[in-house]
Amino acid sequence: MPGRILNRLNTSLERWLPEQRLFLRSDNATRFVRLRPLTQIVAFGGTAVVFGWSIIASSILVIDAISAGSSRDDILRAQSAFEDRLDQLSAERDARAAEAVAAQRRFSVALDQVSQMQSQLLSSEERRRELETGMGAVQTTLRDAIVARDSAKSEARDLTAVIEEQTGAPVGEAGRAQEFSVALDILSGELKTTAAQRSDAVQEAHEARLAAEQLTVERDQIIARQDEIFTQLEDAVALSVEPLNRVFRQAGMDPEEVLRLVRRGYSGQGGPLTPISYSSSGNAAISEGETRANKILITLDQANTYRIALEKVPLAMPVKSSFRYTSGFGRRWGRAHEGIDMAGPVGTPIYATADGVISYAGWQGAYGNLIKIDHELGTETRYAHLSRIRVRPGQRVSQGDLIGDMGNTGRSTGPHLHYEVRVKGRAVNPMEFIKAASNVF
Repeated sequence: MPGRILNRLNTSLERWLPEQRLFLRSDNATRFVRLRPLTQIVAFGGTAVVFGWSIIASSILVIDAISAGSSRDDILRAQSAFEDRLDQLSAERDARAAEAVAAQRRFSVALDQVSQMQSQLLSSEERRRELETGMGAVQTTLRDAIVARDSAKSEARDLTAVIEEQTGAPVGEAGRAQEFSVALDILSGELKTTAAQRSDAVQEAHEARLAAEQLTVERDQIIARQDEIFTQLEDAVALSVEPLNRVFRQAGMDPEEVLRLVRRGYSGQGGPLTPISYSSSGNAAISEGETRANKILITLDQANTYRIALEKVPLAMPVKSSFRYTSGFGRRWGRAHEGIDMAGPVGTPIYATADGVISYAGWQGAYGNLIKIDHELGTETRYAHLSRIRVRPGQRVSQGDLIGDMGNTGRSTGPHLHYEVRVKGRAVNPMEFIKAASNVF
């Protein structure tokens, strides 16, 4: 039955595809192969399928090559923007630090001026009190002189009366007038001196009050300007630190823990201790200014600590040449895939993504040629399936150093880099670190 159906189909197709015969001749015999219409259709169909598959495969390869080039350009632009932004933040941080130092110096100069003005005010007050004391002593002396004069007059009258009584003749008025004139001259001189001293004391006291009021106004202006400078510095340093906070939060790390670990490694102190000076009229404003200045310096130290931490966290790309993402972090074929795969040609350079120490460099099972780098903040990076290892265990590397070449060793279906990031021994998604840097900067 099937043969009959095939014969009918061949008979109906002979109008368009006549039967063809392929002769095979040898020295002893001649044979031929019959190419019936159905056979010709199958051959043509197979040829068309192979040709179409070749076109589709070529198109896919071209699209992949174009997308790989575009991805590489995007990554290079993101990395360049990250480096430019980091340089800008460093320059801005240095400028803010210089402004803070200059403001601290101006604040110290202003404090010295206020201290000098207060010393002058206290000196003028002391002189005024001394003049008032001197005026009191002069007034006491004047009162004693008046009492002595009255007593002398009384004694003179008594003596005059005794002399007149003994001599029986009156004492001359000219002698008494001359005595009274001398006494009056003495009293007048004392009164003039006292009045002049009192006038001078009043004038000096008035000038001292005016100087004190002017010093108070100048001090208030200095404090207001200092407050404005502190406000600007506080806003600037806050804006500089917040993006750095976001980097570590998006990478899944606790910013406070990062700062604590970095400070533990950079904790040297020393130098002489200088006593703090205090104002004699109260140090509330000075204490507040010093407190705000210390807060600014603490924030600047936090930004500098973050800058150190950025060099120790794997935020950079391990591959700078053209590549294609072929597998992400997570479940793959029912098993956990603890990194990301970046495919490229064999020999593509592989770079360290952060400062650290090589803890392993050699063959390790399914990883093939493997490099492990320990970083300071509890992070570790792994670079697997390498064709060549360019470092040795114990070697210290910096971010961007060449450590190996991409390969196809271990359990691998093609040349690629298997890249892992581990935090305290736990595998995390490396794209969180890469995206944290590119998104923030």
